[in-house]
Amino acid sequence: MSQAVALSVETEPQRSSAPAASARTTTGSEFAPLLRQVKEQGLLERRTGWYARTITVNLSVLGAIVFGLVALGPSWWALLLAPPFAVVTARMAFIGHDAGHAQITADRARGRLVQLVHANLLLGMSQEWWNDKHNKHHANPNHLDKDPDVSPDIIVFSKDHAAGRSGFAGWLTRHQAWLFFPLTTLEGIALKIHGFRAVFSREDNHMTPAHRAREAALLTVHVGAYVALLVTTLSLPQALVFLLIHQMLLGLHLGMSFAPNHKGMEMPDPDTYDTLGHLRKQVLTSRNIRGGALTDWFLGGLNYQIEHHLFPSMPRPHLRLAQPLVRAHCRSLGIPYAQTGVIDSYRQALGHLHEVGEPLRADA
Repeated sequence: MSQAVALSVETEPQRSSAPAASARTTTGSEFAPLLRQVKEQGLLERRTGWYARTITVNLSVLGAIVFGLVALGPSWWALLLAPPFAVVTARMAFIGHDAGHAQITADRARGRLVQLVHANLLLGMSQEWWNDKHNKHHANPNHLDKDPDVSPDIIVFSKDHAAGRSGFAGWLTRHQAWLFFPLTTLEGIALKIHGFRAVFSREDNHMTPAHRAREAALLTVHVGAYVALLVTTLSLPQALVFLLIHQMLLGLHLGMSFAPNHKGMEMPDPDTYDTLGHLRKQVLTSRNIRGGALTDWFLGGLNYQIEHHLFPSMPRPHLRLAQPLVRAHCRSLGIPYAQTGVIDSYRQALGHLHEVGEPLRADA
């Protein structure tokens, strides 16, 4: 990625119809030449062997951590295993993400099985809840009404959603830029809560009874095995501290992986959003992160967010290979291709959150 040329983007996203105003009758064909190039170079072909090796390494590290907990017993030194446990758990999340996009295998049943094991059993997150939410995000990234990732919640991403918030919610919005990363430490626990709620409260109507039963069983096994591991190897105070360190670092890791991708990027006017076409819709709302092999590993390939959104089923190791093609194609069409460094990506994302809260601070 070092040869990539970063094009400038504004820190504050603009809700504008400018891209739509220049929409052409050829909008639908803008993506076709790029898709043809990618297919010709075999970049959509699965890398099952790569994923098999990656999964084997992840499970081996997980096994070593479990063995270490058993071997150390009720010792405060065992807390040193919590950070690597968080890192390897995040690896499970990345595999579950890739499996959900059919990156690992073209066999739908096998892909769902891989995701079910990694999401429900190893991570404690509902497969069906995540897929439904994430597919809506991919279909309409940064759409204020259709993308669940920018829906108003504890954090809000647009001034329209911030308007009128008062009390504790208003206080959160005024200070959300400072609170963002501390709040991400709760993400690992939040994923579990959302998953259990979707499965056990039957709020997700997409699940068949059989699939709901499978998800419920695996989520229950996850929690049971996790608690049993900690309480049988550590004292109760040690187990509680280990759990907090593990889950908080997991949430922070996931937050650091997801935060730079779209936050602070363009949020097109919902009224003209659908006129953009697939290429512009995905490129204009996504941001890539420069870096090398370590960045690719730590961010799970999500640093190639533009390529991932254009080709969701593209295997993770092919994303960096597709990047020069995508960048050159965007340049030929005059479409901004946003790429920046890791630190600057967080600066842009947090700067946007700070700007969203500005009206409430002015009124305070």
